Amino acid sequence: MNKKLVVKPSGIGGQAVLEGVMMKNRDRYAVAVRKPDGEIEVEKGHCQSLRDKYFVCDLPIIRGVVTFVESLVLGMKSLTDSSKYYEDEEEEKEREKEEKQRKKGKDPEKENSILLGFTVAFSIVLAVGVFMILPYFISLLFQKLTDSQLLISIAEGVVRILIFVGYILLISRMKDIQRTFMYHGAEHKCINCIEHGMELNV
Repeated sequence: MNKKLVVKPSGIGGQAVLEGVMMKNRDRYAVAVRKPDGEIEVEKGHCQSLRDKYFVCDLPIIRGVVTFVESLVLGMKSLTDSSKYYEDEEEEKEREKEEKQRKKGKDPEKENSILLGFTVAFSIVLAVGVFMILPYFISLLFQKLTDSQLLISIAEGVVRILIFVGYILLISRMKDIQRTFMYHGAEHKCINCIEHGMELNV
């Protein structure tokens, strides 16, 4: 008789980054990246949620938005941190530029944080536009063919699925994204292993 494995939710989440993974549990996270020489670099960090600081941020609906934005910000930061191990000449020039800014008394890290904020905001707007607003407007064309709200809703859902699948197919042709997908699978396997109480090994 097979022994039934008991699955215990770990509360751990994460995402794939460039040549590695980011894993998060409550207010702590770690980014592990395989460098070009094969060595694995691990960086640990602390991220306190606004939900722990402000009562209003823990209210229904608001907490979902807060969690989503915080996950997006941490994800972008982790991707940026992982990319620094794969610098090319252009990025080397960027580092030299940052050094010059520091000598002039400017804070490049603060500027990068502002830029990251704009990037996250733009990403949210673009995602809402492509995956929500665009399918809605396309579904409006179906209103000329039928008055059935059910058929229009189905058509909108199909358009959303087609846009999403098309997006995945397009980005999956990029070599860096293919590698990232592999690490995304590894991240899920690690969490699955931990939640089944098994030894985490290769």
